[in-house]
Amino acid sequence: MIPTDRLVLRPAVDADRDAIATMNGDARVGEWLGGVRSRAESDAFVDRVMAHEAQHGFGFWVVERQADARVVGMTGVWWVPPEMNMKPAVEIGWRFHPEAWGQGYATEAAKAALAHGFEVLKLPEIIAFTARTNLASQSVMRRIGMSHDPARDFDHPGLAQDDPLRQHVVFVARP
Repeated sequence: MIPTDRLVLRPAVDADRDAIATMNGDARVGEWLGGVRSRAESDAFVDRVMAHEAQHGFGFWVVERQADARVVGMTGVWWVPPEMNMKPAVEIGWRFHPEAWGQGYATEAAKAALAHGFEVLKLPEIIAFTARTNLASQSVMRRIGMSHDPARDFDHPGLAQDDPLRQHVVFVARP
């Protein structure tokens, strides 16, 4: 568990599945993640998150608001999946329910996850990537101290040639 001023980052548990499915099923969230996720797809995502945590001891954590214990999003660090065709790398990422947007939660949680990656996990580098058009996520990347590395930008292998989200930018942070 990683506390911040307003949030707690913690491993996902089965009781979080409804909140995560609601977030993953929201069209505003899905806009940047290649579409909304069905309940079955969301549960499969939670299964992957939980398996990664069990295998590696870190992962993509649930973000809970301290004031009311409500799940407002997810953030964390985890290994980039092999289907991304990248050299082995640890990625930081986030997704939040739209009700939590604009309150600084993504930046607060991502700073804590990045610090955990460097201070506890002793990672030499953490990357982040998003669609070239996702300026909000790129702003979070900059606010947490990451820098754009244009040489590593890529076309997402899981998206069609004509998908407007296919072109991705890569940001990097080092301790």
